[in-house]
Amino acid sequence: MRKSRNLEKRRHGLQMVTLCISTTMVLTLLGLVMLSVLTAHNLQKNLRENVEISVILGDTIAKEDGVALGKIIQKKPYAHQVTFISSEEALKMAKEEMGIDPTEFTGSNPFSPELTVTMEAEYANTDSLSVIVKRLLKDRRVVDVAYTKDEIDGMNRILEPVNIALLGLSVLLIFICYTLISNSIQLSIYSRRFLIHTMKLVGASWGFIRRPFLKQAVVVGVISALLTCSLLGGIIYMLMPFMPHVEEIMTWRELAITAAAVFVFGFVITVFCTLLSVNKFLRMTAGELYKI
Repeated sequence: MRKSRNLEKRRHGLQMVTLCISTTMVLTLLGLVMLSVLTAHNLQKNLRENVEISVILGDTIAKEDGVALGKIIQKKPYAHQVTFISSEEALKMAKEEMGIDPTEFTGSNPFSPELTVTMEAEYANTDSLSVIVKRLLKDRRVVDVAYTKDEIDGMNRILEPVNIALLGLSVLLIFICYTLISNSIQLSIYSRRFLIHTMKLVGASWGFIRRPFLKQAVVVGVISALLTCSLLGGIIYMLMPFMPHVEEIMTWRELAITAAAVFVFGFVITVFCTLLSVNKFLRMTAGELYKI
């Protein structure tokens, strides 16, 4: 009798270990994809925040007026950063870039003072920029506003399908993860289906029968989530030397969101799937249990 109990405990322990390993593998895959999606979102945001417009000011505008206008624009929701460039600074930059002095050909400084406005990511599209340009041109100090429309349109044409693909991949992966974890849990409970039926026959309530299985599900979910977070941390640590400047697009915020999602998904899915599986076997008769 004692040997039978010990064998049952060992078998139950092995099932828990197997379930933890399989759940950890699935959660790791989910965590990697989620981290990739968040990182891709940050990368897209950085690309959009590199979009600049040049606000050309009149030649007679004093530096103080240009700086004052820059401060006004900086307060606008679309402005990420505003930099004032005087005509002298623009000439110096042109000399460094071209290696020649433009004044030798023109006889005077051909550059006007300007404000370089780096846009916030959500405003880096031609529809928003056209409205912003019209508003800026109403200011008497502004002569013209220039930006590379074709480059911005091209960037958005590339990024929009990428966003759709990432969203579709995320939904598909969540479904796959749910299916794999559900099947693993159902197989684990399947081996104890007659124990569930025996407890039901002796008058145990459904809540009493479900309790140990739900406790096991919580333990499996938490342990699997901890193992997954440790595994993801190890993978990121090993890849860091091969990904310079990755901290700019993969911050602690993304890591925290991924870890929280892994814990929530691991806990909710294991408990939910366990509840469904136990209820399924509780509804079955003895004859049905033998047939499956």
